[in-house]
Amino acid sequence: MQEYKTIEDLGDLNGKIVMLRADLNVPMDENFKVTNTARIDRTVPTIKTLMNKGAKVVVISHFGRPEGKGDMKNSLSHVAPELEKALGKKVVFVGDCIGEDVKNAVASMKDDEVLLLENLRFYDEEKKGNADWAKELVKYADAYVSDAFSTAHRAHASMVAAPQLLPSAMGLLMAEEVEALSKGLNNPERPLMAVVGGSKVSTKLDLLNNLVKKVDKLVISGGMAHTFLKVLGVDAINEQNSLVQMDMLDTAKEILATAKANNCEVILPDDLVWAKEFAANAEHATYDINNVPADGSLLDVGAKSVAKINAAMDGCKTLVWNGPLGAFELKPFDDATNKVAKHAADLTVAGKLTTVAGGGDTVSALANAGVENKFTYISTAGGAFLEWMEGKELPGVAVMKK
Repeated sequence: MQEYKTIEDLGDLNGKIVMLRADLNVPMDENFKVTNTARIDRTVPTIKTLMNKGAKVVVISHFGRPEGKGDMKNSLSHVAPELEKALGKKVVFVGDCIGEDVKNAVASMKDDEVLLLENLRFYDEEKKGNADWAKELVKYADAYVSDAFSTAHRAHASMVAAPQLLPSAMGLLMAEEVEALSKGLNNPERPLMAVVGGSKVSTKLDLLNNLVKKVDKLVISGGMAHTFLKVLGVDAINEQNSLVQMDMLDTAKEILATAKANNCEVILPDDLVWAKEFAANAEHATYDINNVPADGSLLDVGAKSVAKINAAMDGCKTLVWNGPLGAFELKPFDDATNKVAKHAADLTVAGKLTTVAGGGDTVSALANAGVENKFTYISTAGGAFLEWMEGKELPGVAVMKK
């Protein structure tokens, strides 16, 4: 982490006001009750570290998609009680994020309190990256810390303009995330293997094009594998029984050629699980890729494919994973994802493999497999994780370079 600014680089924080950009964009039910506190819990260590250094912490975050105007549905006031519970300290909510109310609340802060300001996206200036608005945002702070890696792919005012106005640093969560992802893709122990699942090649073009130049082995699964199998002459796959994208065949061919030129071994399914319909517990059977029925739905990969993936994994030192192998939301079509995830988890626990995973569906799939605590690192970031894997520089990370 030597190239990035961390909390230690901020020096003495005693009595200083530190503005912490967190990601408190948590899921909530229709009664405004938080249903998953993971993002709140993961930023608590940074808040406690800053408070232990004598700082007074002012937390800022976005929430939902209010499109530049305030509404109760997207108010962070609903999150304040959960933050207070997780922190074990009084959290004072302020109904704005700039202006007199913030000035007064900061002036009357007690040492053992935390301020939570209202949703940044109640102002259009946040998403526009407005530098003048960022000045108003940080007006009453002495330093800035970012713990919102999941928003680091957005050049928003609080992510990029604000940290340039004050002494700034990464929080513990962002530093942990950047270090884990660097180990996974930028400076990995080799051989390096990637598992990429998902329904369509078109949604993961940048990702696949980047990975074939960086990894030693690439597993392509999910619906997108159907397009690659078609390219390789598997005629049994058609637009009725699969998610093959006929308009992406040339693109898939180019990706395979790039992989070959870069000595990247592409691993595709040998067998597929066919189901009569797209539904849980639908009538199903496993077929060799050349013998799948012409109708129905291909919802998972079979035992031969799982064995091939796991055998390839045995020879690797690092694994990065984005996307499930099949329709994991439907039983029993989570079988392949579960078995490969458990094998990766066992190798991780045995100290033989570094495993880094991320993306919304991936996090859910690994939780479904019961291995969410056994991987080296699981990123809760969606778009930011994907863009990192695509090889793009994230504005909210770049601004933290020394």
